[in-house]
Amino acid sequence: MQFKTTRGEGQPVSAARAICLGLAGDGGLFVPEQFPSVDLKEALGQPDYPALAAFILEKFLTDYDPAFLRETVRQVYGEAFGEGTAPLRKAGDGMYSLELWHGPTCAFKDFALQLMPRLLVEAKRMLGDTTTTAILVATSGDTGKAALAGYCDVPGVTITVFYPSHGTSEVQRLQMTTQQGENVAVYAVQGNFDDAQTGVKRVFGDADVAKQLAERGVQLSSANSINWGRLVPQIVYYFHAYSQLVRSGALKAGEKADFCVPTGNFGDILAGWYAKQMGLPVGRLICASNKNDVLTEFFATGVYNARRPFYRTTSPSMDILVSSNLERLLYHMAGPEKVKGWMKQLFETGSYEVEPEVMERICADFSAACADDATASAQIRSLFEKEGYLCDPHTAVAFSAAVRNKGEAPMVVLSTASPFKFPKDVLAALGQPLPEDEFEAMAALAQYAGQPAPQALAVLRSLPERFDKTIRPESLRDVVLGE
Repeated sequence: MQFKTTRGEGQPVSAARAICLGLAGDGGLFVPEQFPSVDLKEALGQPDYPALAAFILEKFLTDYDPAFLRETVRQVYGEAFGEGTAPLRKAGDGMYSLELWHGPTCAFKDFALQLMPRLLVEAKRMLGDTTTTAILVATSGDTGKAALAGYCDVPGVTITVFYPSHGTSEVQRLQMTTQQGENVAVYAVQGNFDDAQTGVKRVFGDADVAKQLAERGVQLSSANSINWGRLVPQIVYYFHAYSQLVRSGALKAGEKADFCVPTGNFGDILAGWYAKQMGLPVGRLICASNKNDVLTEFFATGVYNARRPFYRTTSPSMDILVSSNLERLLYHMAGPEKVKGWMKQLFETGSYEVEPEVMERICADFSAACADDATASAQIRSLFEKEGYLCDPHTAVAFSAAVRNKGEAPMVVLSTASPFKFPKDVLAALGQPLPEDEFEAMAALAQYAGQPAPQALAVLRSLPERFDKTIRPESLRDVVLGE
């Protein structure tokens, strides 16, 4: 299968090339030329998560050796995940939580970022690429640690992560600043996630940076969801969730299930739409936003307006105003010329408006709702008191949106992070006394909820911090060039 850019320039490239490049030369994102169809019975018949992952990945990564993919996913999902790869928990009448945080960094990003480094190394081998790959990552919280863990000490690769100063939870920050490895670097960026992401995109689009790095034998790539290698593994767990619903008797094969996704950069929910295009019986995809409700407004009005107030919330991984992966959906709905014009307007004015006929096609599959911190907090408490189910603020935002959009079909909420990543916010939501220390709060939450904090988070208290530099967004270029 070949991959094209959302902005229509250049020739299609292989999956390996798309994963190595990350971002297309015209600033667009790589998308598949077509969607492979999947036999639902065959998909549901896969014996376990690694087998299902290989089954799906082989449909898109056609230039990779199937034997390599099968062995790699067996290693990744068989070794890196603890309590089941992605267990589906009942959380109310017709409501389910797909827990995607049982990997090594306790966030859903592990599903892609434990696998993606291996895909990149194999792609370079296939292409005869002997350059050093410099991975640049902008993160709103979870991607940074998951990428650092995945790429730590991978030969031929360096990784630099940029996160918004004062824009993550303390646990998320410590996960990054305590990271070990000789090939890793971490910087706080003054501003919010969009400042960091825009800075990274500008570096990617800077021809002089590319020239200087090429002279040193270095090529830039990305581990953000703008990279196709990040997106394709996320398709798998939609099929896995559906399979669990069928096996539990919650629905019959062929009947539809709805999915509600806490959404920031739009990659996770887009993976669900891709699963639907492949033949998975997906009903509605509900896009859940926090107080930074730019996507809720877009789905309601067709206007994408990033020139709006930015709010720091208790769900920081969703504190995003420029949702990069929406560009992919717009490409599939309207084509590259329209996308190129809209992205130009976004860059120049901070907003664009999509025609009603395009929005009608989009809204045939998507709904949207938002929840502020108070609403999410009430949802955490309600879920725990009524169902005995503990969730983090991002998942709570999604449950709030799901409740308001619940129909006859089973509703699966994607639970994207461990509640112990945000112990103070979760404790406060439960009405419990709040220790000042983050790790005392983690211990108090574990005691109150009757479940242990993940060891990967609890151990952060004893690890030394390695990275403490804060830079301005315009300094990203100098950092990348080592100036």
